Amino acid sequence: MINIKRLFFVLAFFACFFTSEDSNAQKINQFDKNKKRTGVWKKYYPNKRIRYSGKFKNGKEVGVFKFYDITQSDHPVIIKTFFEDSDSLFVQFYTLSGKIETEGVLNGKKRTGNWKYFYPDGTLLSEENYKDGKLEGEQLIYYPDGQVTEFAIYKDGLLDGVCSKYSSKGILIEEITYENGKPNGLAQYFELNGNLKETGHYKNGKRVGEWEYYMDGEIASDEVKKEKKKSTYTKKKDN
Repeated sequence: MINIKRLFFVLAFFACFFTSEDSNAQKINQFDKNKKRTGVWKKYYPNKRIRYSGKFKNGKEVGVFKFYDITQSDHPVIIKTFFEDSDSLFVQFYTLSGKIETEGVLNGKKRTGNWKYFYPDGTLLSEENYKDGKLEGEQLIYYPDGQVTEFAIYKDGLLDGVCSKYSSKGILIEEITYENGKPNGLAQYFELNGNLKETGHYKNGKRVGEWEYYMDGEIASDEVKKEKKKSTYTKKKDN
């Protein structure tokens, strides 16, 4: 009699377990009464590895969605965070080993706001700003130690404003004024010790007027100027 009771309880346990499993399975990949996706959804590649998982409400993605590469399921390669009643989403891109590469906001399919890019060790490589899918405002690029290597300003997707480059020690080595994507205005180039090397003006991407050249921070001799001009002319001819 005892064995029969034990058998009964064992069978009852497994019956409840599988009923629970079936119930959970039924809650995945469901449609609501309006035939719109609802609740948790999971999709798989032909090789049975998971492709993505996330939640739907009224047929629209909500919350966190994780997307995986077909070759492995250990780490998602894309994580998207959707917001209710909004076309915007926060997206992060990862390497196959799970290290962050890029993150930012998408409005529809267009980049918007601040976007960040990372070195393989996770430190910040660069950040830039977008408006309607085009670069707008400041762009900063960093050395691995966090020092700024480049600073630029964009308008409607084109360089526009004073843009600078720096050495790994933070010394200014280049400062050029841009307009509509081309050098237009004052330009200055510096030695690695910070001394001015040459300065002049651009117009529509071309050097114009007299350029000043310097040696050890002092205005160069006429001979050096002639050599510099000859060198500049040769470069233009080669291009």
